[in-house]
Amino acid sequence: MTKIVFSDVDGTLLDSNRHITPLTLDAIKKLEKNNIPFVITSGRGPTGIYPILDEYGFNCPIIAYGGALIMDKNRKILFNTGFSKSDALEIVSFLNNENLDLSWGVYSLNQWIVKDKSDPRIINEERIINAQSSEGDINSVESDIVNKILCICDSSDIDEFVTILRNRFSEHSIVKSSDTLIEVMKKGITKATAIDKLCSIWNIKKENTIAFGDNYNDIEMLEYVEKPFLMSNAPDGMKKIITSYTEDNDHDGIHHALKRLKLI
Repeated sequence: MTKIVFSDVDGTLLDSNRHITPLTLDAIKKLEKNNIPFVITSGRGPTGIYPILDEYGFNCPIIAYGGALIMDKNRKILFNTGFSKSDALEIVSFLNNENLDLSWGVYSLNQWIVKDKSDPRIINEERIINAQSSEGDINSVESDIVNKILCICDSSDIDEFVTILRNRFSEHSIVKSSDTLIEVMKKGITKATAIDKLCSIWNIKKENTIAFGDNYNDIEMLEYVEKPFLMSNAPDGMKKIITSYTEDNDHDGIHHALKRLKLI
């Protein structure tokens, strides 16, 4: 019996126009009526998630920063982890000194600090997630914890940059979350570890879990839950790893999967 549903945001919950379709929104609200929590599980931070909830008039727990931050539906922190500021400084200094053609952002709770706010890649990311960055450096971070560092680069460079970062920072997790985004996180932190943590807090068994995702930073989550669903718009490489599909994000994949499972 399903007791909780987890969903990625970009490429999964949101369609190609970055909207939640009416059928998918209706499915989420029906889950709520049936007392089945719908948990947004994203690489985004809270400031990139809460505008979605506010726009569509529903509230739910969130797993943010790819598993580094868990907040309940009242926006209370349940779990928060990441790098120390000194670790983050080492990574950012390396990125600056290597002169790699990328833009970096440092994320800590509700802060998003970037080196150059005028960089077109940062401007585009602000538009995508409907959040504003602040220009600064590691000293601008108010918390002692840095949840994530995000690197934005051209798709033609991403595999090379992932290799460079993994070779230099093997003690951290380096994950490609799209064809232009690289997430640098504390080793051992994934969406799956956060799901395990939340289910433990709420005393929900693993066999009662469902998840939806579309990209490489969703692998651990989809491998962990009892019923994983890969969106049909996922990269071909993902389809070799996760073989249970639903319709794509433009054709109500979440709604149709929940309907087939008779959860809505």
